[in-house]
Amino acid sequence: MRWLPWLLAAGALSGQTIRIRQPMPSPAWALLERQLLQSSSEACDRFARKYLDRRGYLLHTPRWGTLDGPDDAIETFYNWTMLHALGGGDVLLDHFQRALDGHYLQYKELRTTLTKLAEHGAYHKDFITQSDWFHTGEGMRGILFQGLSAPYDEKLVARMTTFAGMYMNEDPEAPNYDPEKKLIKSIWTGSRGPMLRKATTYDWVGDPVPGTFHLLHSPEGRGKMLDLMKVYDKMLAHCADYLDSVGDHPLNLASTSLALNAFALTGQEKYRSWVKEYADAWKERIALTGGNIPSNIGLDGKPGGEYGGRWYKGTYGWNFTIYDGEIEQIAHRNTVMAGSWPGFANAYLMTGDPSYIAVLRRQMDNIYAQKKVIDGKEMLPQMYGDPRGHKESGREEWYHYTPNLHQDRLAEIYLWSMDRKDLERLPRKGFIGWLEGAEPGYPEQALRRDLEFVRSRVEEMRRDVTTPDTRLADYLMGFNPAAITALTQLTMGAYLNGNIWSLHARFRYFDPARRRAGLPADVAALVEKLGAGEATVTLVNVNQAAERSVVVQAGGYAEHEFASVAWNGRTTPLAARALTIHLAPGSGAQLVFRMKRYAHPPTLLPPWDR
Repeated sequence: MRWLPWLLAAGALSGQTIRIRQPMPSPAWALLERQLLQSSSEACDRFARKYLDRRGYLLHTPRWGTLDGPDDAIETFYNWTMLHALGGGDVLLDHFQRALDGHYLQYKELRTTLTKLAEHGAYHKDFITQSDWFHTGEGMRGILFQGLSAPYDEKLVARMTTFAGMYMNEDPEAPNYDPEKKLIKSIWTGSRGPMLRKATTYDWVGDPVPGTFHLLHSPEGRGKMLDLMKVYDKMLAHCADYLDSVGDHPLNLASTSLALNAFALTGQEKYRSWVKEYADAWKERIALTGGNIPSNIGLDGKPGGEYGGRWYKGTYGWNFTIYDGEIEQIAHRNTVMAGSWPGFANAYLMTGDPSYIAVLRRQMDNIYAQKKVIDGKEMLPQMYGDPRGHKESGREEWYHYTPNLHQDRLAEIYLWSMDRKDLERLPRKGFIGWLEGAEPGYPEQALRRDLEFVRSRVEEMRRDVTTPDTRLADYLMGFNPAAITALTQLTMGAYLNGNIWSLHARFRYFDPARRRAGLPADVAALVEKLGAGEATVTLVNVNQAAERSVVVQAGGYAEHEFASVAWNGRTTPLAARALTIHLAPGSGAQLVFRMKRYAHPPTLLPPWDR
């Protein structure tokens, strides 16, 4: 019944269509794309049949905590909905929905005694009771992409509008947002509201459970079976310095993904207005700290308000240099970029205002201004503040230099802005190298690499002899066989890395015959060039006996607009967000689209219903 509204849509997609008849021998990349979509889908089906029961419960031992708790259990399926939206099998969406519903039921049954956060279950109204957005976001990724394939799923729409409302003060049980100060009140938020006290180690780690497990989060447990009760004190020691909670944190900017989805599903302006209000408040505070994204905003609305104005302090902040009692050494754990990058990117997607990307660019400029060459290698500081972290000395400086040059974050900025100046710090390698003509073999290499990934995961599943009573939530993440990296880059022109949970893409595809998202059977696509107002893609029908039709959409959420399309020596003017292309058997062509980027509000409605 999921597809019924689309099946009932009257008539074909309105607007222009073009027909491509020139023969094109099926390129290797096209055959590899089709094989990857099929193999990855079949492998996911195999995974679900082995590790989900008939209720959709994941076959493991549930417990509360950020180390191996609820977010890890559902994160196991984090990219299945995206794989379906790319053109993977229908079984992916069926299994994901069953796993999601089962997950909520399974973890609502959980009870804790050492922390009150899950004393009546880990979820309330299908949303985590309280957690930080580093972990909440990891567990939300699958549902945040579910609307790409199922925009009319009533359960999804209800959940997403309810979740977004928890951060817009629409739910009296979840007053997470201060509309006067325009801030989220704590690093710990959820369906039970903000945590306005210090956290405890039990909040982070949860209760111990009896048994012997593969403890992936324990340095003693890599590849070993250990009694959880014997290492539980070490797990608590891991989080001993994670207790400061009050005040806003850049991780909370990731919560804008909820409003983005609610807006794209319903079109209600209040969601876009809230994202703009919240992101603008952060912009103002970042300006006060010289373009550095503060890692704590006090309840007074000021950067560093909970730390006497020291904007770099706070759990998971710029100065979060701690002694980790689990590994018995100093650790540097700054997650400022994990929330700020998706948050400002969401604001850009919803408004088309490039000033949101300018915030991220300036942060990178500030970090790169501190670049050093150490032992012949370029290095950047990853931390700021007192180098000794929790031991106050009054010193403020950039420190902890590493070879991490933040190339993924720089690539995201460039692909959002398409400003050639943003390309200057990027090496011409991988996907960027392909777009710049420096790595002609990248498409085949990337697709073969992902096919090998699928094969290896299937082999690992075949050899896995563990049982549910020896697995915690994080264990099965290592068996997930869905592979989307090469497909998102090469077919959509998207760059999904790290914690980006919205689809910034140049193209998305739909099957007009089956009225579903994704590349139709036998159709392959290769994005070859991207510019500020232009994009080149080759489409091919590898079926030598039957015609195929594909709807090409401008943007992941129809936020762009096609101005024209040129192929085979002819140019067709357009003024549309989607175009239907009919491909004769064994045909293909390179198409050059002129386009206006971020010209429309994002929507998840399929092209034939707009």
